[in-house]
Amino acid sequence: MPSGKKKKKNFKKHLKAVHQKKRVFRASEPLLSVFMWGINHSISELNHVSIPQLLLPDDFRSFTKIRIENHLYNKDVFPSKYKFKAYCPLVFHDLRKRFGIVDVTFMHSLTQAEPATTDSPGRSGARFYLSDDRRFVIKTITSEEVALMHQILLQYHQYIVESDCETLLPQYLGMYRVTVSGAETYLLVMRNIFSSTLTIHKKYDLKGSTVDRSASEREKAKNLPTFKDNDFMNCGQKLFLGEENKKKLMKRLQGDANFLADLKLMDYSLLVGIHDAVKAQQEAIQQRAEDEADETDLVSGEETNDDEASGEEAPAAQAVSSTVDAATASDGAAQLPHDLSVGFVDDRALRAPKPAVVANSEEAKKALSGDHWPVVDQHVDFYAVLQQGESPAGDAAAAAAKSDASAPCVYFLGVIDVLTHYGARKMAAHAAKTVKHRAANEISTVNPKLYAQRFIDFFERQVL
Repeated sequence: MPSGKKKKKNFKKHLKAVHQKKRVFRASEPLLSVFMWGINHSISELNHVSIPQLLLPDDFRSFTKIRIENHLYNKDVFPSKYKFKAYCPLVFHDLRKRFGIVDVTFMHSLTQAEPATTDSPGRSGARFYLSDDRRFVIKTITSEEVALMHQILLQYHQYIVESDCETLLPQYLGMYRVTVSGAETYLLVMRNIFSSTLTIHKKYDLKGSTVDRSASEREKAKNLPTFKDNDFMNCGQKLFLGEENKKKLMKRLQGDANFLADLKLMDYSLLVGIHDAVKAQQEAIQQRAEDEADETDLVSGEETNDDEASGEEAPAAQAVSSTVDAATASDGAAQLPHDLSVGFVDDRALRAPKPAVVANSEEAKKALSGDHWPVVDQHVDFYAVLQQGESPAGDAAAAAAKSDASAPCVYFLGVIDVLTHYGARKMAAHAAKTVKHRAANEISTVNPKLYAQRFIDFFERQVL
């Protein structure tokens, strides 16, 4: 007897596995790929760790490390085997916090895009990289410098706390070891002394020494050479900060130099970057003129190709023409852009007609007159100081150097290369250089106390 119930058919559901999406860090070299991956990993790890209120002595010797062996990974994109080690993660987290740098911002700056390679101004052979937003510098260091960092990190942290970050010393934000194909590379991350937005037009590396302290011909051939002490003095250059800013600068330098001398550190420099607002304005105007010329050529080409026979004006040409006419009619004459607060020309510059182009410095100065000085954000451009003050009477060299000082100028000042210990090797170098140059006190390799005092005396004379 047939049953009245219908048989249920069994359907098998085919479930497709959904794999978690992983962020891939692509760079031109495996070192940077692993570095970017490691920064993302180490900062993300801190989100799952209880951050203590006070740092313990063990925190200054701690580290985290991870080893990856993924043979199935595409080697063209990423190494299949690598290791990443973060030194003293809680200490550097605390330093970043005191310097006003949020971990998420730090991670984003270093991992959003590949850091760019920059020229190394020194003789150490160290490689330098710059984060995509130009806020952070990554420097390769030696294993000896890593050991020295561990020796001074406790005192460095204490000095930053006690000075409330009122210092020109490097802002150390992280120290790492990256191992790719068995090769170990040590990396130190610091805040960039120069601005992320304002162009640097002149650069000096100053130690207060005169022996062998001139830029080489090869260095001078670069687009932005790093000049040294003798170049600085020979051209009559001075730093015009004004009385109040000079007091603040010298107080910081004195404290920093004493701190470094107590740790027997020497051979450091004051890196000076100068942003010339008049030159920046001229460059912006020139760039605007070139953009307008390209735009005009493009419109002319369209008119010739498409509308010459009919005699009609192309829509693009009408749009450009109406924009230019409106700008001229509303203002009577085209106005120059004045907004240099972040180092870029106001968008209106691209819409102003050609007759407004000013190519000489006098008219560029007028465009920057009044209150239109470059504005810097001290939270980002920590090392920036606005030019102030006048050259003293009777100082012809200073007066010549300040002949264009009516135009705004921004200095970026920070101490660099502090990881040189005055040990047996430097003592031997001091003896050898003294015999060679017959100048015991003028050479760069001297006792840390003498080095600090000479450093301070130099800037007492050069800062006005």
